[in-house]
Amino acid sequence: MSQTVDRALSILPLLARGPADLGTVAAELDVHKSTALRLLRTLHEHGLVHRQRDQRYRLGARLFTLAQEAVANLDVREVAHAHLMALNESCGHTVHLAVYEEREVLYIDKVESRYPVRMYSRVGKPVPITVAAVAKLLLADLPEAERRALAERLDYPQYTPRSTPDAAAFLRELATVREQGWATDLGGHEESINCVGAPIKGPDGRVVAAMSVSAPNVVVSAEELLTLLPHVRRTADAISREYAGTTPPKEAATG
Repeated sequence: MSQTVDRALSILPLLARGPADLGTVAAELDVHKSTALRLLRTLHEHGLVHRQRDQRYRLGARLFTLAQEAVANLDVREVAHAHLMALNESCGHTVHLAVYEEREVLYIDKVESRYPVRMYSRVGKPVPITVAAVAKLLLADLPEAERRALAERLDYPQYTPRSTPDAAAFLRELATVREQGWATDLGGHEESINCVGAPIKGPDGRVVAAMSVSAPNVVVSAEELLTLLPHVRRTADAISREYAGTTPPKEAATG
């Protein structure tokens, strides 16, 4: 039975490359045509494979429906939380998770610092979009036209002397973030708070969320916080792999 299932599942990536006839499928599986036909019929009955008029087979619409339902039901917070907790346990600093929705970047999870000095941020609260590391990561992944249009619409509050001054500067920073794959906020929102973040990607490679580690200067300097970047990126990569389903759920990444 396990061999039959394995053979049937092996047909799907073959057809993902394009329609194939019975002979091609049989040759790819190294089985007799009658065996390949039986497997194809079973997949066809479940809507996973469709037979075209030219007698070639392609992936069925049911497969795409299942994929869309699976993605829609994924909860990135549920996947990420254990990893965020592990990172917090390792470094001791505040860890945030954020998403981009309805032209706002929102915190959807937060693990508090172990230190007495705490950050004033809360789940569900909009992020200062022009300065926050998580916002830069999420907006940097937008298509260029959408990214540019959004940058032109935004206001640029000068929270500190290090705040992003205007759309041109913001677009340059987003381009840098897009290229390097990580972002910082070094006193851009609050002069005493620094932050470093990394993107979390979905099955299609697009950024679905962003995570960050933040700490006040009285606890750790900006330079010291930046030394955590490899750990932050490893954590984000581990969440991405689990969210995309490329690795089974397991213990959170450690430094």
